[in-house]
Amino acid sequence: MFEDSYLINLRNTKKDDIDFICDLESDIENSQFIIPWSKVKHLNSLTDDNLLHLIIEDKNNNTRVGYIILAGLRNPNQSLELMRITIGSKGKGYGNEALKIIKDWTFNKFKANRLWLDVKINNARAMHLYKKQGFTVEGTLRECLKNKNGYESLHIMSILKREYID
Repeated sequence: MFEDSYLINLRNTKKDDIDFICDLESDIENSQFIIPWSKVKHLNSLTDDNLLHLIIEDKNNNTRVGYIILAGLRNPNQSLELMRITIGSKGKGYGNEALKIIKDWTFNKFKANRLWLDVKINNARAMHLYKKQGFTVEGTLRECLKNKNGYESLHIMSILKREYID
């Protein structure tokens, strides 16, 4: 289903992966940049035919290192949303490699025209990665998220099939 990688494997998320995912989301390095889902919401997403919920595993030892959620599998406009990519062990190339595989699958196998995401504007690490992977900032949803300190903004970013192919 997915392109082979020297570093990671992607596989469908199973029920027994949900505690790992919830722990990853609650980690302080991740929770400030995402809107964590409940265990029930993750479990329900596993049977939603509009979502693809994936585990990222280190290929050398098969340990779980992160997860990905894609939405829009039934979108008639051929536009997929990268709802979430969360990596536990940062700086090892897992996110970079996972995005390469997801882009290949999105454009070459799924035949989508657009892959998009939103990212908190203070998430410099993710912004750097997405730009490196060819995503373009389309706009900003200003102060659209309320938190305990006030409001946060999101950048909307995308990459089109023709940009990926070039």
